[in-house]
Amino acid sequence: MTHTVSLVIPVYNEAKRVGRAFNALSSFHTPKGIKIDEVIFVNDGSTDQTLKLLKSFKSKYHLRVITYKKNMGKGFAVRKGMLTSKAEYTLLMDADISTPLPQIEKFLPFMKANLDVIIGTRKNGHSTVTIHQSWVRENMGKVFTAISRQILGVKNITDFTCGFKMFKREAKQAIFSRAKINRWGYDSEIIFLARKLGFYMVEKAVIWANQKNTKVSLIKDSINSFRELLEIRFRYFIGGYNIVYQESDYNFS
Repeated sequence: MTHTVSLVIPVYNEAKRVGRAFNALSSFHTPKGIKIDEVIFVNDGSTDQTLKLLKSFKSKYHLRVITYKKNMGKGFAVRKGMLTSKAEYTLLMDADISTPLPQIEKFLPFMKANLDVIIGTRKNGHSTVTIHQSWVRENMGKVFTAISRQILGVKNITDFTCGFKMFKREAKQAIFSRAKINRWGYDSEIIFLARKLGFYMVEKAVIWANQKNTKVSLIKDSINSFRELLEIRFRYFIGGYNIVYQESDYNFS
């Protein structure tokens, strides 16, 4: 059986790196059992040459481009792309290809098993990090993971922010139609929603390499992400996510 997959790639001022994504797409040999049905780039109000480059490659690579003028935040861009995708599964990935696209083959057994949410992780014993972040960023990431677990009650997740996540169509629609966070806390929100909605999640170790020129401000975005964690918890408490289902189970490998 062949499983269809949409790719969703949010971009903001990625003119210097978007060519890397195009090269990865053009050289990718789809593994047996997977068919890439569509590639969706979401241009989140870029002010550089990102949109021009996307348009120039659009016909060559049969891309779909969603674009708008105002920068709304990565979480907003992710929602726009995910709610537009049509395939059986949708893979959310970063434009810098920190996790190589061929790692999708590791997800295939879980797709065959009809699982709902497959999360790439850089932080368990089977992961391979070929280029590390700075000591400060790596340890801030560990702190954020620990805090996210406690505030959101998602205790077994090892990596909330790896930009390599896959969602089955039904799970994707239920999760992203409820998601509200527009900026950096969106990763934690979608994992929290997946759990609360009762979808079956699995983590899979992937290869990952840190890419330079990150847009994440260590102090500012850490503070904002912490605030957004509290916002997620409060919104759930007051019924803002309209959730009536049971919490999900986990499986990790």
